[in-house]
Amino acid sequence: MSLWSPPFSHRQPRAVGVLLVNLGTPAAPTARALRTYLRQFLQDRRVVELPAWRWWPILHLFVLTTRPRRSAALYRRIWWPEGSPLLVLGQRQAAQLEVRLRKQWAGPIHVRLGMRYGHPSIPAALRELGALGCDRILLFPLYPQYASATTGSSLAEAFGELARWRWVPEVRVVGSYHDHPGYIRALVNSVQELWQREGEAERLLFSFHGIPLQGFLAGDPYFCHCQKTARLVAEQLNLPPERWAVAFQSKFGRDPWLEPATIELVEEWGRAGLASLDVICPGFAADCLETLEEIAITNREVFAHAGGGRFRYVGALNDRPDHLQALSDLALEHMGGWKADEGGEERERRYRSWCSRHPLPGGDRF
Repeated sequence: MSLWSPPFSHRQPRAVGVLLVNLGTPAAPTARALRTYLRQFLQDRRVVELPAWRWWPILHLFVLTTRPRRSAALYRRIWWPEGSPLLVLGQRQAAQLEVRLRKQWAGPIHVRLGMRYGHPSIPAALRELGALGCDRILLFPLYPQYASATTGSSLAEAFGELARWRWVPEVRVVGSYHDHPGYIRALVNSVQELWQREGEAERLLFSFHGIPLQGFLAGDPYFCHCQKTARLVAEQLNLPPERWAVAFQSKFGRDPWLEPATIELVEEWGRAGLASLDVICPGFAADCLETLEEIAITNREVFAHAGGGRFRYVGALNDRPDHLQALSDLALEHMGGWKADEGGEERERRYRSWCSRHPLPGGDRF
């Protein structure tokens, strides 16, 4: 195996890298692009834990021959002029987080975005950080609630890439932040701002992406993390139990998933004549297909057709200042103990002085 070595110079000060990770997005809202994206996504053994002999015929003979066209049509409903919302928002988050961290970190620090599926990929983003002299890297998956299929898969991909480096950097991980005070406060603020502008809803629904029930029974903490996030937000909003609930969306396949299902609960409340409903999706750090289409369009239509009243989607935290501040606080907390390196010029002077007394094998190559 050929090991990758980032370019190195004693003139370059040691830097810290922060890798923001999100799920990913197709390159375009077309069937061809969706086929490429879904193939990578659905071949991940942490996403679909069925035996390969059972899953691969289903994937290649049925899923990849029918789903790309349907999914492309959904993506076209929410695609922005600049591109995929998830990618555009992720790039904004990375750029603005870097600005914030550079004001608070005494030394070079770089933030990059890596997608588990699609581009920019996690390996490409890590190598970019390595080329910038980052020998300490914070892996920061933007999944507040830990799940094997999201956080676990992203970290496995990152560690797999770093295992191919000759000089493996120091690595720290943000495993979850489902109950971080800054994150909870940002969620509360987003709801309160909507209510101050347009009035409160009768009920607030917390909709999280679902996972197969078997994953929870096998030890995945995701369900518990989701429940705690919702409870903390509801408490700060002073909501009684009858005014809020938790549900799970985006079910795929026939196996049992976490319940209740968002779309079924929304329809039930619509049939009951609920006058107003607000839906927030705390598990999504940036708006994407699952929020902009599945919730804001499809679930809205289901609620209205069932007889419900006003339906509002509370947008993801995206690049809100309070969200970015929470991410900055989290990064700094996890980077505690890492110190800024001396300047590159000072290191170069010491290195030259040492080399004058101890010639390197093969000459001065650095």
